[in-house]
Parts: sequence; C-alpha cells; structure tokens
Amino acid sequence: MSQIKRSPFQRSFYVANTMEIFERLAWYGMYTLLASYIMTPTSQGGLGLGNTERGLIMGVVPFFLYLFPVVSGALADRFGYRKMFLLSLTLMAPSYYFLGYAKDLGSFMSIFMLIALGAGIFKPVVIATISRTTDDTNRGLGFGIFYMMVNIGGFLGPLLAPIIQKHYGWEWVFIFACIWISVNFIPALFFYKEPERHAENKTLTQVFHEMQQVLGNFRLALLAVPLLVLLVGFYAGFINETMTLITVIVLIVSAIIWDVVVAKYDNNNAIQNQVPQRKSAPVNPPWYLQKMRIGNKPFMVYLLILTGFWTVYMQIFVTLPVYIRDFVDSSDLVTLLHSINPWLHDVLTSINIDTLTGEITRLAASYSQVDIAQSQVAIEEITRTLSALDIRLPQQEIINSFGQLSQLNQVGQSAAMVQILTPDVAQQWAQQWASQYRQMNPATILSIDFLMIIIFQISISHFVDKFKALPALIVGTAILSISMLMQGFAHGMIFGGLFVSCAVAVFAVGEMISVPKSQEYVASFSPKDKAAMFMGYYFVSMALGNLFAGLLSGWLYGYFATELSRPEMMWAIIACLGFATCIAFYLFNKHFISAIQKQQLAQKEQLTEQLAEQSAKQSTSVA
Repeated sequence: MSQIKRSPFQRSFYVANTMEIFERLAWYGMYTLLASYIMTPTSQGGLGLGNTERGLIMGVVPFFLYLFPVVSGALADRFGYRKMFLLSLTLMAPSYYFLGYAKDLGSFMSIFMLIALGAGIFKPVVIATISRTTDDTNRGLGFGIFYMMVNIGGFLGPLLAPIIQKHYGWEWVFIFACIWISVNFIPALFFYKEPERHAENKTLTQVFHEMQQVLGNFRLALLAVPLLVLLVGFYAGFINETMTLITVIVLIVSAIIWDVVVAKYDNNNAIQNQVPQRKSAPVNPPWYLQKMRIGNKPFMVYLLILTGFWTVYMQIFVTLPVYIRDFVDSSDLVTLLHSINPWLHDVLTSINIDTLTGEITRLAASYSQVDIAQSQVAIEEITRTLSALDIRLPQQEIINSFGQLSQLNQVGQSAAMVQILTPDVAQQWAQQWASQYRQMNPATILSIDFLMIIIFQISISHFVDKFKALPALIVGTAILSISMLMQGFAHGMIFGGLFVSCAVAVFAVGEMISVPKSQEYVASFSPKDKAAMFMGYYFVSMALGNLFAGLLSGWLYGYFATELSRPEMMWAIIACLGFATCIAFYLFNKHFISAIQKQQLAQKEQLTEQLAEQSAKQSTSVA
C-alpha cells in the first residue's frame, strides 16, 4: 500500500511561524503581568488602579481584539498579507513602548486598544498564511507546528518578563515587548513571500452579508450592541443602576414594538400583492423594515454556550495572578526550586533589593506616626505593597518591624532622626525579608500551562482523537472547572504554591482537551460548504468570553476576595459557571444537534426514495 507523499513547506510557512513566536512572546510577556501591573502601586511604577479598572481593561480591550479579525481578514485578502503584516507591526511596536508610560485609565486603554487593533490584524493574516502555504498532505502537521510556536512564545513571555521587571522596572516589560514585535519587521520585509490566492477575495460588503447569514441582521445588532455598552458603562460606574435598568427596558420594548410594526407592514404588502406575478428572486427590504433575525440558530446558541467556556478559561490570566499575589504563600516553591537548582532559583525568584529598600523607607515615613498594631488599613497597605515585589510578610512581622519606628517617636526621637535611621534599617530588613519571605512570581507559575502544552499536546490530542467531539469537550470543560475549584483551596494550605501549580497543570490538561475540540465541534453541525466561514465567526465567542471574564473577575474579586476575604467563594462561583457550561453543551447537543441529524437523515431517506421511484419509473418505461 503506497503512502501519500507529504509536500514540503514553503518559505513563507517558516517565516510566519517565526513571526508568531515573537508576537506571542510580546503579548504574553505583557498580558500575564498585566493584572498585577494594573494594581501595582504607582510608587513601584504600576498604574495603582483597583479591581474595577482591572476588569474593565482586561475585559473590554481583548473583546475588540477578537472582533477585529472579522473585518481585517477580508482587508488582508484585498490588499495583501505583507502590507497587513507591516500595518499590524507599525501599530503594535510604538503602542507597546508607550503603554509603559501611560499613567491613567483613559490613556492606558487608548494605547492598549491600538495594540488590540494591531494584534487583530496580525492574527488572521498569520493563520491564513499557514492555511495557504499548506495542502491536504501537510496541513495537519503544519497547524500542529503553528500551535507549538504559539505556546513556545507563550512559555517564554511570562518566564522572561518577571525577570526583566525585577531587574529594570515595569517600563522595561513594555520596552522589551516593543523589541520583540520590532524584530518581526525583518522577516516581514526581507523574507516573507506573498502566498498564492486560490479563491476570490471577499469585499467588505460580502463580509457583512455573511455576518447576517451566520450571526444575525442589523436589527439584532442594534439591540445587542447597546446592551453590551450599557453593561460596560454600568460596571465602570458611568451609569447608575436605575438609569441602566430603565434604558434596558426601553431598548427591549422598543425593539419588540418595532418588530410588531414591521410585521403589520409585511402583512399589508402580502395582501396587496396577491395578484399572480412572474416569479423573480426575492428582494430583501431595507434594514429598518426587517424584523430582528438570528442567523444560524444552532451556531448562535453554541457561541453563547462557548462564551461561558471562555469566561471560565480566561480567569487564569485575569484573576489568578492577583489571587496568587494577594492570598497564596508560594515560598514552598521557592524552597523547592532552590533545592533542585540554586542558579535557576536565583534567576526566577530574584528580588530587587534597591526597590524593596526604597519601598520600606517610604512606608516607614508614612506609618511611623501610626500605631501599626491597631491600624488594619496600614497593615493591608504594607502587605499589598510588599506583595507586588514578591515579598509575603507575616502580619506579626509587620507589627514588630514597623512598630519599632512608632516607638522611636513615642520615646522622643525627632522626625529628622527617624529619617536618618530608616534607610539603614530598611536595608537590613530588605535583605532579611528577601531571604526569608520571597515568593514565586505569578507569571512564572502561569508559564507551567504553556510548558505543559508544549510537552503533552501531541500525545493528548492523539488520545482524545479516539472520542467524539462533544464528550471530549464536556470532559475538558469539567477539568477546567475542577482546576478553578482547586484554586480556592490554595490560600489555606501550607504548600500553597505547589498546590496552585498543580491546579495550573490540571487546567492545562483541560485546555489541551477542550480547545481543539471546541473548534472541531463546529464542523459537526455547520453546513459543509460554509465550514470555513463558520470557523471565522467562532472567535466571536472568544471576544464575548474575554469581555465577560474581565467584568466578572473585577466584581467577584472586589466583593468576595477583597471585601469578604473569601476568595474560595469566588472560585466556587467560577467553577459552577464551568459546570453549568458542561450541562449546556449536553443539552445543546441533545436538543439542536440531534434534531438537525434527524432532519438530515430524513432528507437523505426522502432523497433515496425519490431516486428509487425515478429508477422504477425508468425501468417500467423501458419494459
């Protein structure tokens, strides 16, 4: 039996994969630290914002990032891949640089949105390049290599970024992201060759027409988009609860009345046009005379359910870093790493003594007049400040150390004398605390997820291929949910760092099972001649998932973790959302897919009967 010879990969295939490594290196090097950066005090170079702003930034901007490819993919087909590559790099490189110097919410979100626009252009172009530089003999291997490159960049980014941040400061995290992106100008300009185009390019009009076929018409968008804007506005505090509720009711009632009026208009036209006329192609009325219409109903329901999956999935980037920083004692990981490899320990868990000394000096000047033992606000502020530097100080140590400064004032020492003594004491404390209380950076722990995928994705995919898409998708989502539930116990354990690392490893297993199957499942019910189009709009669920993940994280963390000091309840709610998604997947398959399959089977049987009847008639006429 002869085997099909695999075609060699084209040069642009390797160029695109190389560019993907550097793009992901820049993105994940920034994004895995973003939650911590947003909440890091301004005295350490962070934004110094709160949970609400963190949820807003990490929800809204990625939402648009995953919507941009719907249009940017069509633009790439029209104007060329190389030009769009260069446009995306031109947008991202300076934006990464200036993002580190944006010090307020408005400017930060504006610059971050430019990065999202550039990434939204880059993403469909690199995927299209992989698709068009492979054929049926090597496409599976080609996309496997591409997924590996994504995770190599994803692994290196969060591994290198904390080291850069500790040695050079926060602004250098963004500067290095700018450098990684700028490296891509070299292959884009000198090595990338435009792949051949085997299909007719789509115009923007065709793109929007397809959106109506798959997602829904403009009338539906006219209701859905304002509702999303209201949700974001209410979350950000721009609109109060009463005004939000009234506006939502007005929008929904107006849409219903609009549909009723349009329905009467259609009925009147139908009565007036009862005179038989020559058959012609139906003409769609203008958008304002159309009723709200969902495109492909099963696909839309699937996207909404999948939104729940992505909402749970994104918590590893949106919530987990700040949770580890604020609640999990990862000193056990530091000790374990030191016993395994002291050099690696020094690299991955290094502490900037000068920065720590400066922060201790500043805190001492702020709280030297306060009785630390009786000021919970002061203790929380000191804990939060030192946690941002990967130092987790026990409360009693805070009371004993900073309490000495208060006693200096109480025994009659002048403020000037305290200022002279504080830097020397702070230097000693910094060295002592860096030795005894250092923590593992959350981004380093998150890199375990990418490392697991690099090592095990191929073997797990080979094993999971034996099963149908839906059961595998449900199992993978359930494993993700179990991982979220495990996170809630990490802060109460002696080996909290090791436990949260195990939870991240469990998460990686769930991700390796569910993410590929979530895409494969689309093919099981999408029309065969429109499978590629449906896969393009699959990313809408990722956009909505990012939006809801950010908003949900900000609210849950602010209320349960910060106000109630019950982070386990936050993780339990997130896990419950994941399990509810599993149930929704099962019901969706039972209600929609089974019905579609029965309908397809009935149509097939009907067609078979018709062919049999035609064959019988032909036999009779011949006889």
